[in-house]
Amino acid sequence: MSQKYSTKLFYKYYLDWIHLYKDNAVRPVTLNKYYLVQRKLQELAPNLHMNELTRQSYQRILNLYAKDHEKNTTLDFHHHLKASLFDAVDDGLLKTDPTRRAIIKGCEPSSKKIKFLNLYELQTLLRSLDLKAELNWNWFFFLIAKTGLRFAEALALTPEDFDFEKQSIIINKSWNYKEKVGHFQPTKNESSNRTVMVDWQLMQQFQSMIQQKESDQPIFFGKDQRVYNSTLNQKLESYCKKLDIPIISIHGLRHTHASLLLYEGVSVASVAKRLGHNNTTTTQETYIHIIRELENKDNDKILHHLSQL
Repeated sequence: MSQKYSTKLFYKYYLDWIHLYKDNAVRPVTLNKYYLVQRKLQELAPNLHMNELTRQSYQRILNLYAKDHEKNTTLDFHHHLKASLFDAVDDGLLKTDPTRRAIIKGCEPSSKKIKFLNLYELQTLLRSLDLKAELNWNWFFFLIAKTGLRFAEALALTPEDFDFEKQSIIINKSWNYKEKVGHFQPTKNESSNRTVMVDWQLMQQFQSMIQQKESDQPIFFGKDQRVYNSTLNQKLESYCKKLDIPIISIHGLRHTHASLLLYEGVSVASVAKRLGHNNTTTTQETYIHIIRELENKDNDKILHHLSQL
């Protein structure tokens, strides 16, 4: 008996695959990305059936998507679809893998904003912050600059996350600020659960400010208070403008933290662990320009050393 392959519409298969494997299995923000890809797939290939999927027809979908998306975004789109098609092959719904040797294209990238500050610019920013005796959003900026925490991780900090004896902050949750009623949620991934060492001065400052707060409640805002990423980014932007330094976002403070550590010679592995990255590949791809610059300096050192032999 000959194999009967699926004749279902591709976008419908992909929707069923999301329901089966991703609903209630990944974080809401990740799940939304899958549904976004599904809607885009329906728009680009509304009449393509599974049995019509070939390397050529799949490549045409990628090419259409790439017309108005940058290469990295197209690659992300491809990865979301590829996972479902691997399963389709395994389940006998497709004869061969249509994603094999796919070519990733993309439109010209838009001019990138500066993602991080240099040491002098960061010092200028931090010295200008109005760090009162009670916690405020300026302390929030200060903490992220010193730790490299993600926005949602810093929002989720409670007094019991501070280990004053070991001079460290325990990251084991994040705050879902995108919903009307915010709440604690798991961190981005397993490697995001980590302990971040900080200087004794910062710990001393926070110890006095959080000792009267509820041990299991967020330290920067009331549990019924809505926090908006955009509002805090605008606040940070106004500071940057006033100081005449590059305008960065709160996530840019995280980039700044990592960049300065790399420039100071801290290993990529240690920076990756501190940031809560899954692996060093993520860190290397994010900070490739800095790593290349440091490699050039290392090459100069190597050549100087060899000349002395």
